[in-house]
Amino acid sequence: MKPPLHDVTVVALEQAVAAPFATRQLADLGARVIKIERPGRGDFARDYDRRTKGLSAYFVWVNRGKESVVLDLKTEADRALLDRLLARADVFVQNLGPGAAGRLGLGCDALRARHPRLITCDVSGYGAEGPYRDKKAYDLLVQCEAGLISLTGHPDAPARPGISVADIAGGMYAYTGILTALYERERTGEGTALSVSLLDALAEWMGQPYFAEAYGGAPLTRSGARHPSISPYGHYRCGDGGQVFLSVQNDREWVALCERVLRQPALIRDPRFADNPLRRTHDEELTAVIEGHFAAHTADGVGALLDGAGIANARLRTVAEFTDHPQLAARDRWREFGSPAGPLRGLLPPVEVRGREAAMRAVPALGEHTAAVRAEFAEQESAAADASGPGEDQRPAG
Repeated sequence: MKPPLHDVTVVALEQAVAAPFATRQLADLGARVIKIERPGRGDFARDYDRRTKGLSAYFVWVNRGKESVVLDLKTEADRALLDRLLARADVFVQNLGPGAAGRLGLGCDALRARHPRLITCDVSGYGAEGPYRDKKAYDLLVQCEAGLISLTGHPDAPARPGISVADIAGGMYAYTGILTALYERERTGEGTALSVSLLDALAEWMGQPYFAEAYGGAPLTRSGARHPSISPYGHYRCGDGGQVFLSVQNDREWVALCERVLRQPALIRDPRFADNPLRRTHDEELTAVIEGHFAAHTADGVGALLDGAGIANARLRTVAEFTDHPQLAARDRWREFGSPAGPLRGLLPPVEVRGREAAMRAVPALGEHTAAVRAEFAEQESAAADASGPGEDQRPAG
């Protein structure tokens, strides 16, 4: 069975993380993604680190399954080649610096005037309007502007989350927006101009903190690994020095925790803990009660007690322990894919479709496909000119 996007061509003038993350999802679904890179070093994410067999872990993560084509868009010949690529593309994605696409003549209005069926997607830090439109934006900085860092870390110090949250949010909204536009084009025959800003994407994810603070009467504070709104929820010390993370989400689970794990049914009616808002208010007192009981048990023993009572729980794993997670191994989630440094091991995409597996194609070397794409599109240009005369847009309908 062919992958669902096997007949879709994406041209990506992209760099860093957000836009490449979006287009990698399209490549996983079978789309042909032609990644345009600058001469010399290419996408600067290639130089973020050397931790993956000498390659950048960031680049490996978000660029699997693409074709790398090096073009110097300041030259007439390479710019003409890009125009030929766009004439046959279904989707164009760019996340250049503020205003750069427009200066290159690659703004959405100009492109869609020439190619009405083209779907364009602009990924920016703060959007095309407003006082921040020309401000450079990187993941941590957008997290700061969106208020996320004010909530992350311990009360005495903020902390950066361990992953690129703003980039991932922007990339996922760009990905879903492109899929929606492809679906719409099947019905209307017309392309769409999409735009996603990292600030808007992360602002959507800040919805719960916003409503809690805007209408809650008091500012939110950093709570470490504890939940700011739910209790008990977080990490609790055990007698062997280990920790167990647990979460109680409703009254039924609270009763089970008191009766079957803590063996203190009187806590159910304790006025300090009668409902979740009260438990959160008295979280320190409740933590002392829980850890006092857990002190007589090992972390493994506490986990077994919680499982038996139907209370959600987890052990804190390192990244190395995550890579050997028994659940991922049991479900055969790991695959090998190629790279300039040899085979690499990575996870299948999260969405499982029965009878179909995602394309896990190689990470490209810089410029690996330049010659082939130049030859392919030079031949197409010649064939189109012979058949239809110069200047006519030969972009396929599909």
